Amino acid sequence: MKKGNLRSNIHPGDAVAIILKKDQPTGALTFGRVAEILTNSQTHPHGIKVRLTDGSVGRVQEIY
Repeated sequence: MKKGNLRSNIHPGDAVAIILKKDQPTGALTFGRVAEILTNSQTHPHGIKVRLTDGSVGRVQEIY
């Protein structure tokens, strides 16, 4: 399992766990596949922002 704060680790189609903005206080994770990478920078301390195939947008916490 890789961490989600490096853009080079994330590719469309990867299975990931993201944290949605509304779930940041609780830390609840949402699981899915990456449809699109939204963060342009190479790193982000809170995770790279992605859109999943179901339309959910959040920051990657883990890559499977």
